[in-house]
Amino acid sequence: MNRRTALLAVPVLFAGGCFAGGGGTAESGSDRLRVALNFPPVAALSPWTDDALLLTRMGAAETLVTFDDSGAAEPQLAQSWEFTDDRTALVELRDDVVFHDGTPMDAEAVAGSLNAAAGADPGVRVLRDVGLVATAVDEDTVQLQAAQADPLLVQRLGAPSLVVLSPDAYADPTAPDPVGHGTGPYEITELQGAQSATLDAAADHWGGTPAADGVDVRFVDDADARTSSLRAGEVDVVQGVPIAALATLGDDQRVVTTALPRVTALQLNTAGGVFADAGLRAAAVAAVDAEPVVDGVFEGQADVAPGLLTDDTLGAAARSTPTLPTAADPAGASIRLATYDDRPELPEAAAVLAEQLRAAGFTVEVVVQTYATLEPDLLAGAFDAVLGSRLTLLDTGDPVGYLQTDYTCDGGYNLARLCDPDVDAAVTAAAALTDPRERRQAAADIEAQVLSTGAVVPVLHEQSRTGVTQGVQGVGEDPFERQVVTVATTAGR
Repeated sequence: MNRRTALLAVPVLFAGGCFAGGGGTAESGSDRLRVALNFPPVAALSPWTDDALLLTRMGAAETLVTFDDSGAAEPQLAQSWEFTDDRTALVELRDDVVFHDGTPMDAEAVAGSLNAAAGADPGVRVLRDVGLVATAVDEDTVQLQAAQADPLLVQRLGAPSLVVLSPDAYADPTAPDPVGHGTGPYEITELQGAQSATLDAAADHWGGTPAADGVDVRFVDDADARTSSLRAGEVDVVQGVPIAALATLGDDQRVVTTALPRVTALQLNTAGGVFADAGLRAAAVAAVDAEPVVDGVFEGQADVAPGLLTDDTLGAAARSTPTLPTAADPAGASIRLATYDDRPELPEAAAVLAEQLRAAGFTVEVVVQTYATLEPDLLAGAFDAVLGSRLTLLDTGDPVGYLQTDYTCDGGYNLARLCDPDVDAAVTAAAALTDPRERRQAAADIEAQVLSTGAVVPVLHEQSRTGVTQGVQGVGEDPFERQVVTVATTAGR
């Protein structure tokens, strides 16, 4: 993974006060981390909602497996696993894990946690249509069985929604309670609504004694407010420093950047309008130059995309060169290019790409709205082109799922409206593969097929930006953005 830490030495311009008051200043001599995460809980930290990401980012709860940089499963609470047939896996658990309430983690507890998630209403996304049944085989072995063949059965265990909680967390079977019931290096001792959470070090954590005494978390969805608190010394770690704020950080702060499996790409509507013509799609592909967007708009905090998927995602898989049709003369053809301002760099990036397309002979109108406003029209194919940001490794860490969702005839997020029988057949074949290396090679081949249609122009791969004070060490550098506080994270006081 391409990781680098940037020191940005510029005088502090102003200080904000969102961390003033209780919890804003660490006790003298203590090593409690003060952390600002980028969205508040909406369901009392229920793991069956998007709040699950907060549990893993705070270091409060853990999954059976985690992912390496390519998205392949690695042991976490699970020690090993094996498939016994195409829909059944046996998972061997670590024997040294204790829940925060003192209960040992055994197969009965793990099976109960997974079955509770499988029965959640509304359903947990990663288990949709899986029909998962978990059964304790012995004290340290769990059998997982899907309703039908599922090559991703073990990969699903890495989704944050499947964090393992102690049996007492499910006293209310409709609302699991993670407070005091996780396995992470830090135990949640108090949750203050959508404002903050307090965690103390779990001294008997299986990964060793946590480096910090505890974690004081505030949930702050305003990126400028988070960054202001870092500059003011009110917080040690902030998630999601905006590019525009990088130059405002001072000598006492630095930014940890991590390359992400997230692509910013220009989707071209292949089903109607100007880009139903393959030659005009080829002309648009030829017109786009990603470097001014990476260097100018993203200020170097991104990587020019070699394709839809990152090199880390593909690993040892060989990337094929796409073959585009002959470009046609745009001759002033009018197009509407849409993007959303929820991600602040996208409108400026769209303006740069629009100028490049105009220079190639297109007439371009740029439409910028919030994502929520745009989404119905995006899905309906109301625009000729859409510039958006998309994770290419979803809950299961598998690139084939992304290609199926975004570039097959029945894909649920097919903004390019691509419907190519050869692509569909290749995705169907890839989805049946069980070997991770074979799946990644198949994904590389499908990527080349998709790019050869001219349906999409990869622009850049994004990076996460976590702001920290100079003394902080061991902050999570996770390409899936699921870990911020780890057992090794310390404020260095």
